[in-house]
Amino acid sequence: MTKFVCGFALLAMSMANAAESYRVTLFQPSVIGGKEVKAGEYKISVENNKATMKVGKEVVEAPVKLETVDNKYGSTSVRYRTGEGKNTVEEIRMGNTKTKLVFQNRDQSGL
Repeated sequence: MTKFVCGFALLAMSMANAAESYRVTLFQPSVIGGKEVKAGEYKISVENNKATMKVGKEVVEAPVKLETVDNKYGSTSVRYRTGEGKNTVEEIRMGNTKTKLVFQNRDQSGL
């Protein structure tokens, strides 16, 4: 019985660690995954090529690809594509990591 409980606890911990989690501040209204979001500090969870962004009760999901670069980013930065009066998030480069989140926006992915 003890081995079962330990095995289950280990499995639960590994599943909890499967999702990557980040924080980012958007300083202007932005479009993510085809949805317009307000400026604010967002918690981003990434799992199975899907980013879930939360601020308060607002939740936005978008397809995303995690990429690793050779050198760490010095600070977190957001890369936008601007068109039709809107700022669409293309990438978020996570400060003090080698990770960038590349968003697959609806007009790019055909969704």
